[in-house]
Amino acid sequence: MKYLIFLAIVINSLFAESHTSTSTDVAPVNNQLYIKECGSCHFPYQPGLLPANAWNKMMTNLDKHFGSDATLAPEDFQTLSKYLNDNSAEKNMQYKRSNRIVSSIPAGQIPDSISTTPYMVQKHRELRKSMITQPEVKGLFNCMACHTTADKGIYSERDIKIPNFGRWED
Repeated sequence: MKYLIFLAIVINSLFAESHTSTSTDVAPVNNQLYIKECGSCHFPYQPGLLPANAWNKMMTNLDKHFGSDATLAPEDFQTLSKYLNDNSAEKNMQYKRSNRIVSSIPAGQIPDSISTTPYMVQKHRELRKSMITQPEVKGLFNCMACHTTADKGIYSERDIKIPNFGRWED
């Protein structure tokens, strides 16, 4: 009887673990300062989409952040840097996309952006240029244009709807 109870507890914990880590591809954003500061200009990308060294590189160049000055107050800089580092891809390996992103990056390489990671390049290789460059999308950086559940950390192919092209069919 004790063995059955133990087995039930183990199975239940495995289900709970897999349910929480596979229901989303990356941990959803849960920092209001990050949403306010970064999300005011663009989609607030989940920290699990890049390793810490890439976030650090990006944060040290905020005065030239993709053509804009995104400089922060020192206390906000510290808070957001800590949030990005504490939740970066290599610290969220239980999430499948975070794991795959980290695994795709060659040793010593620091990506400049999410869309330039080898994993993301590979995942988007089948898209025609016209799908990406159209005004409703503008580029691979605009996750929410096609990934309808990206804000929840879900990037499943079944949730892709490309503007002017429709549902993604692999």
